[in-house]
Amino acid sequence: MNTNGKTVMKAVIYTEYGPPEVLRLAEVEKPVPEDNEVLIRVHATAANTSDANVRGFTFVPPGFGLLPRLMFGITEPKKQIIGVTFAGEIEAVGINITRFQVGDRVFGLTGDNMGAYAEYVCVAEEGFLTTMPAGLSYEEAAAIPFGAHTALYFIRNKGQVQPGQKVLIVGASGSLGSYAVQLAKYYGAEVTGVCSTPNLDMVQELGADRVIDYTKEDFTKNGVTYDVIFDTPGKTSFSSIKDSLKENGLYLAGAGGLREFAQMAWTSLRGDKKVIAGQATEHPGDIDFLKELVESGNMKPVVGRSYPLEQIVEAHRYLDTGHKQGNVVITV
Repeated sequence: MNTNGKTVMKAVIYTEYGPPEVLRLAEVEKPVPEDNEVLIRVHATAANTSDANVRGFTFVPPGFGLLPRLMFGITEPKKQIIGVTFAGEIEAVGINITRFQVGDRVFGLTGDNMGAYAEYVCVAEEGFLTTMPAGLSYEEAAAIPFGAHTALYFIRNKGQVQPGQKVLIVGASGSLGSYAVQLAKYYGAEVTGVCSTPNLDMVQELGADRVIDYTKEDFTKNGVTYDVIFDTPGKTSFSSIKDSLKENGLYLAGAGGLREFAQMAWTSLRGDKKVIAGQATEHPGDIDFLKELVESGNMKPVVGRSYPLEQIVEAHRYLDTGHKQGNVVITV
């Protein structure tokens, strides 16, 4: 659409931090790709916990507030379009692009640049971007990058899960947890998933060997021990679960704050049980690996709910309940 000589697009913007109601649909200038970028017509994105955290400025672990405020905006956001996950079609390419061409169906992450809650987004060719897995819809593809990439970071890179290990996933039915279950199984672990009653069957279908209904059983009191415990939503603590860890066991804090970072430093020096926290870093080759897992049948996306871009406020209200199943997809 052209307005006053400028090409505009629809996007969800926010000009202040706060609840879902700070998000609104607006017309903004359509981006133009740099020489090393592709312009993607976004057909689907996803509402992730990272989006909600940035929206409300709750993404900063307790004790780490000042520097992120300087980066993202002290009193109001510097970048007004959030969203990090996309699936869509390349509409234009910069002059230095060699790996992609117009018409390619692609998916990936925009990272700190955000901007995926929009009709168009520009992504660097060497960024977290690749062609979509064969046979997937845009909605299914958009459900993969954020949760699967974070799960890969913890399960493979940090947890170094090995065949025969016993792994417990807290929050096994969420975006991160559902991929953690599948990746732990891929690496040969015996997997126990923890979730609520309505999600038991789904988690079992994802490959979990055992499923614990946390409304009926406390895994910290059943006497079973694990090589790795991965708390995806940050609902437990190291002190509450350490007796459920085997000797040399690992506690992976998917939503770690200052406490977990301090415990990580302390347990690296003392004791046999370790705490590992951190933020997933994007390595371009990982998105190709995730694509291969999907195409080989070793991983599948879970779309719990889908909303049109115009209903982004409703999508974030559901996201804020903290009880979503799988991924919340936004069609554009």
